[in-house]
Formats: sequence, C-alpha cells, structure tokens
Amino acid sequence: MSRLSYVGLVMLGVVLFDGALVQADRQPAKTPATAQSDAERGRAVFNGKGVCYYCHGVDGNKDQQPQLAADTAALIAQLNPPPTDLRNRTALRLTTDKARAKVIREGHPGTGMFPDTTMTSQELRDTLAYLALLRSEGSAKRK
Repeated sequence: MSRLSYVGLVMLGVVLFDGALVQADRQPAKTPATAQSDAERGRAVFNGKGVCYYCHGVDGNKDQQPQLAADTAALIAQLNPPPTDLRNRTALRLTTDKARAKVIREGHPGTGMFPDTTMTSQELRDTLAYLALLRSEGSAKRK
C-alpha cells in the first residue's frame, strides 16, 4: 500500500470516528423520569388507555365506577370472582411486581381480567408504580 493511500485511510478513519462522537453527543440523555417508573403517569394509564378503572374503579376506588355503556357495566357487575380491591392489601394475592406484570400482560385465569398487550414496557412500569401507591394509600386508610 502506498504511503498516500495509508495516510488517506487513516484520515478517513479519524473523520468517521469524530463524526460518530458528534452524533453520540446529540443523543438525548436518559433522565431518571424516563428510565424509571412514574406513579402519576401510571395513574393516567390506569384511568385511561389501560381501562383498569372499568373494573377496579376510578383511581382504584371500587365504589367509584366510571360511566360505562349499560351492557359493559352489566358484564362487569356479573364478574365472579369480582374485581380485586386494589387498595386492600389483605385482599391482594399477588405479592411481587413480576407477578403483577405477568397478570397485566397475560390476564388472570379464573377471573374476568383479560390480557393487556397495548401497554408499552414504560407504561407497564408506571402502572406498577401507581399500583404500589394505591396499596400504600389503602393501608394507611385502614390503620
């Protein structure tokens, strides 16, 4: 290889490497809010896209049911067993977020809980954070 070709190849490598560094600097840094879970975002998923509130009540309050079409409300009222009170720790059978995430993703056999495959992984983490908040709020009210 001629000396000129070798110098050209080295220069090309330097330019490409420098360009990659500039591009890396342009990538947005992950903030703790995007890398971790957020209960307030989880609340929005629970009471919105996740439709959890249809059965578990607005903000997890079983006595605060949303306005639903009559046929939907009738089907939910017939669920046996009835939807779990998410604010009552003693009524909850799932003890880990891994188990809760699996039930949200895959449904809960023997109950009316159907799978939710529309949540992103971040939305699922946020929803789990919100469920933890509901459990702690519910426990505080029962003391």
